[in-house]
Amino acid sequence: MHPFRKAVENRDEAAIEALLADDVVFTSPVAFKPYPGKAITAAILRGVMRVFEDFAYEREIANPDGRDHAFVFTATVDGKRIQGCDFLHFDEDGRIDDFTVMVRPLSAAQALAAAMGAQFDRIAREAAGAAQAADTPAATEAADTAEAAGA
Repeated sequence: MHPFRKAVENRDEAAIEALLADDVVFTSPVAFKPYPGKAITAAILRGVMRVFEDFAYEREIANPDGRDHAFVFTATVDGKRIQGCDFLHFDEDGRIDDFTVMVRPLSAAQALAAAMGAQFDRIAREAAGAAQAADTPAATEAADTAEAAGA
C-alpha cells in the first residue's frame, strides 16, 4: 500500500503532512484558485477529514516511475454520496508537490463546498499558526493565501 494511502486511511495527520513538500500546490474541486504551500494544504486536508464520512479509497493507479498517482475514493458529505479522485505528483524527494482533487456528482460537490466553507475560518487559523511556527517564505505565502480566501 502506498504511504499516502496508508496515512489517509489511518487518519494519521502527521504522516500526511510529512509527505507534503514545502512548495506543494493544492487544487480544490470547489475553489477557483489553487492554494500554494504546505501549511494551507495540510490544514485543508485536516478539514476534509473532519467533513468526510465513510471515506474509503477504492482504487490506486500509478505511472511506472511512481511519481504520479491517482487515488479513487468514495465518501459521504452531509448525506450526499461523493466519488472523487486525488491526483498526486511526487517530487524527486518523494514528497507531494502537486495535489489536485476532482469530485462528482454536482450535488455532492456543492455539499462539499458548503461543508468546507464552514471549516475555512479554522483552516485559515491552523495555516497561519503553522506559517508562524515555520517562519518560511512558503508558509508565509500560505498564510497570506488563507487570509485572502476570506478566512
